[in-house]
Amino acid sequence: MKLNAGALALVGSGEYSPQMQEFESELLHLAISRGKKNIFVQIPTASSHEGSASRDKWQRLGREQAERIGSEWVYLPIHEREDAFNQEFVDAIAGAGLIYFSGGDPHRIADVFKGSPAWAAIVAAWENGSSLAGCSAGAMAFGGTIMGIRRSHHSAGLGIVPGIEVIPHYDKMLGWLPERVTAFVLRPDATTALIGIDENTALIYTDKWQSYGRGKIHILRGELEISVEPFSIH
Repeated sequence: MKLNAGALALVGSGEYSPQMQEFESELLHLAISRGKKNIFVQIPTASSHEGSASRDKWQRLGREQAERIGSEWVYLPIHEREDAFNQEFVDAIAGAGLIYFSGGDPHRIADVFKGSPAWAAIVAAWENGSSLAGCSAGAMAFGGTIMGIRRSHHSAGLGIVPGIEVIPHYDKMLGWLPERVTAFVLRPDATTALIGIDENTALIYTDKWQSYGRGKIHILRGELEISVEPFSIH
């Protein structure tokens, strides 16, 4: 990880929920302590293709969470790839305390953001102290390879953590897609760590990897050193 980078959170589920309010507040305030603004940037790209009702729901959930946390809420309607080239959206990312990708289709996040000015701005903000979080699809998209969950094939992720692949909702995913999960775990050509993250649970990197939440972090392939001390909320 970059020396001055902010917190990076891979979340199994529960974005913008009361159950994860304390956690999201802590991510924000870690960045504020490093000089970032009290701004919560919500990025709904993973579900932006699901229609206006879905967009309205996610927008409401993000706004309500920002209100509970006491932060300024910025909703970036990056729905299609051209939106990731919109300079107004790019400019809104700089200096934010927390940048958060919510759930839906992880392949869509990679398709929209890969090689875009918006993604470059997000990476630059994180490398300079902003907290960056991805929940469910967002967590999957941050890795090197995305399991074929909304598609029949695996695809390349954004690679901000290239040595990690993520299966979110792990305590439920085995029941939902057992054959697909098993095939992804047992891929003979895979060289990266594969991590299963339970619902309402997160894997966080600050100066070390730590866990947070009611569930477990499962190391399904490879190695990842995770602190025995869970991430604490101060």
